[in-house]
Amino acid sequence: MTENLDFREREALVAWLAHSTEQLLAALREAGPDRACWAWWEPSASPHTVAAAARRRLPESMIHAYDAQLASGAAQELPTTEALDAAEEFLATVCTVTTPWPGEPATMDYHTAEGRSWRQTLDAAGSRFTRLTPAEAADGKPTAAVHGTASEIALLMYMRLPADAVRTEGDAGLLQRLRDWD
Repeated sequence: MTENLDFREREALVAWLAHSTEQLLAALREAGPDRACWAWWEPSASPHTVAAAARRRLPESMIHAYDAQLASGAAQELPTTEALDAAEEFLATVCTVTTPWPGEPATMDYHTAEGRSWRQTLDAAGSRFTRLTPAEAADGKPTAAVHGTASEIALLMYMRLPADAVRTEGDAGLLQRLRDWD
């Protein structure tokens, strides 16, 4: 898209993005983190607060920056700290739902090379997650588990990496069923 823009138009887009970001940050600061706000997600592990909306914005921006890098042929790994939070935020906001899981009850574990792990539980009550301690992660018997770097796990969750980009154990089809689930 930007290949067809002349230099002045590109500069204008960059200036617009910087100005828009500053406006967003100023509005978030003014509102304060605990203020209630509308959110597209159902009440879940992510509350309907300004802090949760701000937290949601960071991984979204990071993933779109990754998309732009990918389009330019120079995709880079996501920063580790931000990727860890992006994965947990995705589980809290996107994956925590009360819509019944249509299949047999199942658990999906996500393990990062950096040492953080989560379990997503799927059943008639919907989907929810917990952060696993190292002992729980080592002793768990999930239906399936995926292993990768924090960047790989976050990109997998945002469907920027295919399932075969990470190591999978157990029911390899569970990840696809999760991706297909409305």
